[in-house]
Amino acid sequence: MTFLVALYFESPFPVSISVYREVADFQLSVDSLLENNNDHSRPDIQIQAMRLAEKLKCDTVVSEISTGQGTVNFKINRELLTKTVLQQVIEDGSKYGLKSELFSGLPQKKIVVEFSSPNVAKKFHVGHLRSTIIGNFIANLKEALGHQVTRINYLGDWGMQFGLLGTGFQLFGYEEKLQSNPLQHLFEVYVQVNKEAADNKNVAKSAHEFFQRLELGDAQALALWRKFRDLSIDEYIRIYKRLGVHFDEYSGESFYREKSQEVLKLLDSKGLLQKTIKGTAVVDLSGNGDPSSVCTVMRSDGTSLYATRDIAAAIDRMEKYNFDEMIYVTDKGQKKHFQQVFQMLHIMGYDWAERCLHVPFGVVQGMKTRRGDVTFLEDVLNEIRLRMLQNMASIKTTKELENPQETAERVGLAALIIQDFRGLLLSDYQFSWDRVFQSRGDTGVFLQYTHARLHSLEETFGCGYLNDFNTACLQEPQSVSILQHLLRFDEVLYRSSQDLQPRHIVSYLLTLSHLAAVAHKTLHIRNSPPEVAGARLHLFRAVRSVLANGMKLLGITPVCRM
Repeated sequence: MTFLVALYFESPFPVSISVYREVADFQLSVDSLLENNNDHSRPDIQIQAMRLAEKLKCDTVVSEISTGQGTVNFKINRELLTKTVLQQVIEDGSKYGLKSELFSGLPQKKIVVEFSSPNVAKKFHVGHLRSTIIGNFIANLKEALGHQVTRINYLGDWGMQFGLLGTGFQLFGYEEKLQSNPLQHLFEVYVQVNKEAADNKNVAKSAHEFFQRLELGDAQALALWRKFRDLSIDEYIRIYKRLGVHFDEYSGESFYREKSQEVLKLLDSKGLLQKTIKGTAVVDLSGNGDPSSVCTVMRSDGTSLYATRDIAAAIDRMEKYNFDEMIYVTDKGQKKHFQQVFQMLHIMGYDWAERCLHVPFGVVQGMKTRRGDVTFLEDVLNEIRLRMLQNMASIKTTKELENPQETAERVGLAALIIQDFRGLLLSDYQFSWDRVFQSRGDTGVFLQYTHARLHSLEETFGCGYLNDFNTACLQEPQSVSILQHLLRFDEVLYRSSQDLQPRHIVSYLLTLSHLAAVAHKTLHIRNSPPEVAGARLHLFRAVRSVLANGMKLLGITPVCRM
């Protein structure tokens, strides 16, 4: 960790961990130390680097000092590196990397994360998968850093779709089907009523009237809506359990149908509400009539809209949680929507609007099951489990498992999450089943396999060797490469905490797994002298521990056998 550098410098910057590990463990950029560095030519910087290197002395921490292209390079005492890193990994456990000076003085915040947010009475669509796993990662990371995190699932449980669904269920619904397979039946009803409404104006009119009844609090309409909502949430909780995701609060647009009227009154009192010829109410965010900056906040019949309810929800959450930061995790198609919501909150006089952040993400393309295009997340989860079971059955090294289905699902989810998190969240990406299930290369299957294999080493040899170790026995290049990599875990966590991108952690874990795979082939434990075997086992245990820590942050449950 950069705590070793902190022994040498007051700040961990501009010292960075070297990518040229055979040359140095750390590099100091001379250019970054110089004022007005644009005035310095490259030869001058090289001379400055050489002069600085001559002034610095090796000691018990730094064993070698050299110069590179505009850098001063440091090699850490190998035995100190080994002892410090391995002891720190073992002592800190799940907090390894998080106790770094990079996070010292970090103010503890109250953070609200809104993610997943499927539409009630519709089956959990794969489009919500990215929001679910990205939001879960952000919440995990914030919690790991010591913040007080509230996870909110803001359900799409209000709006005109319920007018259609209410009318559709009265026309095509069956109570027994609703009870046996609620989301599937409601989906079928919704598809059918949409077709009818497109051809029959009376059906469309009935749907509109049903939603008006909901807005006005009609008991019969609300009872049907509540049944749809409760059955849907029960199904969602079951699916979230499979994903290893939980929420502190299930909220929904319906909670704010009355408070959205208060928002409209407040906008009106501030002179911000404008009525259109069509009878709708809008807010001109540009102040000069720019049509691209006009946000509609009320329908002509007085019913609320998505934006109005989001504003009401934000105000309510500030009153309830007094948050320091609120993060919305949705697809990039809602970027303008949240810009407008935050802007309206600001012009309404809520200065805390600047504490609201939208984390947008791209679209997954080409996600299909063997039966064709996939619509529902549960179909994907079932497909993952089935394919992983088949893959595991075909591998001769697969061990007897107590619960093969659970293991298959956890490995499959790791594969899905790693494929999703490898790139920038904002980027669209092409889904590939073949790439997901590769056991070699940069995949979640490889991560899980590495963790399971290292766990097996501990089970086989752990009892005799995990008491003490001799640091002098870990001086091979493979050992040093792993130790150097373990050293920079805090830096990777810091980068992800700054931009909320999981790819830094993914890249780090994959590299660690590859380094461990190389070391496993050459650093044998069986038939090695006890002192050497014990030291190597400590090294592999440290790798497994950090792998597990990183995977858990990403929302992956590590497996011990596969």
